[in-house]
Amino acid sequence: MLTEIAQKTRLAAQHLASLPTEAKNKAIESIAKSLESHADEIVAANAADCQAAEGEIAPALYARLKLDATKLKGAILGVRDVAKLADPVGQMQIHRELDAGLIMQRVSCPVGVLGVIFEARPDAVIQIASLAIKSGNGVILKGGREAIESCTVLVKAIKAGLAQSEVSPDVIQLLTTRAETTELLKLDRYIDLIIPRGSNEFVQYVQDNTRIAVLGHADGICHLYIDLEADLDKAIAITIDSKTQYPAACNAIETLLIHQSIASKLLMPIVNQLQANGVEVRLSELGHEILGNQENLTIDLAIATDWATEYSNLTLAVQIVPDLDAAITHINTYGSRHTDGIVTENLTTAKVFFDRVDAANVFHNCSTRFSDGFRYGFGAEVGISTQKMPPRGPVGLEGLVTYKYQITGDGHIAGTYTGENPKAFTHRDL
Repeated sequence: MLTEIAQKTRLAAQHLASLPTEAKNKAIESIAKSLESHADEIVAANAADCQAAEGEIAPALYARLKLDATKLKGAILGVRDVAKLADPVGQMQIHRELDAGLIMQRVSCPVGVLGVIFEARPDAVIQIASLAIKSGNGVILKGGREAIESCTVLVKAIKAGLAQSEVSPDVIQLLTTRAETTELLKLDRYIDLIIPRGSNEFVQYVQDNTRIAVLGHADGICHLYIDLEADLDKAIAITIDSKTQYPAACNAIETLLIHQSIASKLLMPIVNQLQANGVEVRLSELGHEILGNQENLTIDLAIATDWATEYSNLTLAVQIVPDLDAAITHINTYGSRHTDGIVTENLTTAKVFFDRVDAANVFHNCSTRFSDGFRYGFGAEVGISTQKMPPRGPVGLEGLVTYKYQITGDGHIAGTYTGENPKAFTHRDL
């Protein structure tokens, strides 16, 4: 059964790959309109999912599960933003004459069929569907069981929109059972790329149980380092936003690093601001020594495991470091290569941080919450990749295309260019 679904998706994707940009954009607009017309049904389905999941899943997952009318409107806006983006397919990357009449072109093309597996994140369905269609790919989605009603209605609405376009509704499919996840990972004949979005353990499971290429990130252990030469007002505002604006997000900070030389004047006001925003602070031993016995101030002592923990809630570990080198060492030791930032007015210090921190996203004097495909102008994202090879960081359209070499000749044969008197290639870029 799943093999048949994958075959249908692949055939539909092959047709989609040859459609012009205008046809894909019209299909994306049809999706947006269909989502708008199904809005009440989508919100109601999500409310049912949320009610069933209340108290059954972690607060961070519950926050990601919720898709109210406001969030849905924002997601639909993102769909239309994708339609406005340049088509990544058919872009000429190399145009070269190998010899007279023998021309090589390297042209961008869709990956093929994507398998995207995600936990309680129904809005991911909307983002992924629009990006897949714009990039010419088919997609098989597997949402978490806690979002099954939401995902079912969303895919129904998307398919209804596609039915009014030149794009076959078969380009998007939804799986709903855990058994199908295991089976999906075996379909290397039909699936070209797996994108898992979930816990570290889940991503590791996917990587260990498939021969299909995997793109994704595991933990989101993000850091903010406040340097000796930081503007303290900026530092406090950026810290609060990076932690509290949406603590369940993978780009929210989990550890704050403060230069020891400014800790005596910064630590108290920043802790007060964090606690005023509902943040539970876990402070290193040196931090406790610097604060001393403060009245009406209760702060837990950070332990070794705090530095390697993704809380995904209003908990923040705070470490005092002697210098920039120590901050970078801490980040590269405990970080997850996702997003790390520095607050400093010294541009040389910022550049050293940018050069030496091993992360897909490195920020200077701004919140880590900007690490997002929509905020980067990608329209949306299918996920964030923390691998070293491209694509890295928020993956939008450019991460969903590959390329092929197209060679056109006029009876040319390789033997002409070998032997005792071989003809020379011209290798002239056109």
